[in-house]
Amino acid sequence: MSTYWLLIKQWFNETFSTPLFNIGGEEISILWILKAIMLLIFVSILARGFKRFLRNYLLVLFRIDEGTREVIGTLSSLGLGTLGYIIVLQGLGLDLASFAVVVGGLGVGIGFGLQEITRNLVSGLTLLGESKLKVGDLIEFQGHLGYIQEISLRSTVIKTFQGSQLVIPNTDLTSQPVENWNYENCQGRIEISIGVAYNSDLLLVTELLLESAFLEQEVLSYPSPKVVFVEYGDNALIFELWVWVANIENRQFIKSSLNFIIEYKFRQGGISIPFPQRELWLNNIESFPSNNLKTVSNEQNFSPHITLKDSLKSFTCFQHLNELELRQLIEVGSRRHLNKGEIFIQKGEYDSHFCIVLSGQIQAIYETTKVSRLLFTFNQGQYFGELPLLLEIPYPTTMIAAEDTHLFLLGKTCFEKLLNQYPYLAKEIATELAKRQETLDEYQNSLKEMGLIDDESLKNPVVWIRERLSKIFNL
Repeated sequence: MSTYWLLIKQWFNETFSTPLFNIGGEEISILWILKAIMLLIFVSILARGFKRFLRNYLLVLFRIDEGTREVIGTLSSLGLGTLGYIIVLQGLGLDLASFAVVVGGLGVGIGFGLQEITRNLVSGLTLLGESKLKVGDLIEFQGHLGYIQEISLRSTVIKTFQGSQLVIPNTDLTSQPVENWNYENCQGRIEISIGVAYNSDLLLVTELLLESAFLEQEVLSYPSPKVVFVEYGDNALIFELWVWVANIENRQFIKSSLNFIIEYKFRQGGISIPFPQRELWLNNIESFPSNNLKTVSNEQNFSPHITLKDSLKSFTCFQHLNELELRQLIEVGSRRHLNKGEIFIQKGEYDSHFCIVLSGQIQAIYETTKVSRLLFTFNQGQYFGELPLLLEIPYPTTMIAAEDTHLFLLGKTCFEKLLNQYPYLAKEIATELAKRQETLDEYQNSLKEMGLIDDESLKNPVVWIRERLSKIFNL
């Protein structure tokens, strides 16, 4: 057995300790290479850890800003790593002085070949040192808008609003204009250009634009919105509305909302927004054959399209909302189509939506092991789901589509916000529930089993529901 181990040891020494070649006066073997790799990896890990310690702990105690900490940490890490590599190689017996001539000769060629990388490294240190651009800043560069995710020595990574990551060489950032929306704060100005007809009342235009600005909650009161008469356009008088917002990263959504508001206010105020037009003059129109002049018959019967706006406006609970409020409602809601016989929700399940029947019919079926009966029917213009939503209890009935049905759904957060904004809705819902006494009885039984209602409250359920809604939303 001992002879076997001696043979293995001899084979190991011959394989790993036998010199392969000679560099700088040192015989290089496989074992020497493995030692060098392990020690160099250890030095790299040590240098990286030292950088983190400086940047995140030691320099923080001295209240040094983030950009300076990054520069000091990076340079210290590079210095420690370089020193460590030299010590490791010399400790392994490698004479680095013999490489001086070779490195000097290659330096010129390497310098020309890596000059772009060197420029990026210097630019990276400049960005980190000046702190004009920091991680987390919202910047716009060559039409790309996004947040700085990382600044390294060679490149900077920007996370765009589309979700992609844009890698930009540091040289480009230091040599070209960069718009930084977070240099001092996130506040910024949004400019909306709009044209009005030449015969418009300019004072009314100014008034409506300012009213539109103040209707948007994101617009700041100071600096106050401004209306600028820009120029006489070819087809319209060109105005600009300037508004300042606290979070410029939301400018696309704010601009969209302002456009909706302006269009609504102009329509209400009778201000027309013109579009390019051309007049065509025809001479000798009598010479055209009569069969070439086709007219469109007005006798064709077209079925009118019922819009979601019109459907919601016809409901009692939404009749008080104007077009802007209806648009916000439509924007946060969702639509659901159910085929005939399709189950929307099973008894005992919870669903977090306030449901409005746009068309069709929903039946509430009360089911037990012994009986299944129709408890209630919700037709077009009616709603359901408010009690399970607000009280967070399961449905006491199975909701099934009696025919092809379209529903408009509002989530819990949207519905709560709606009740907070329009307290009269809570009263109307409580009153409507009083008309569904049989359905209400089933809810009461479920609530009683869950310990959410007592016998005294069962005597006047409508009052209890109103008190419950008031308690939830502080109405």
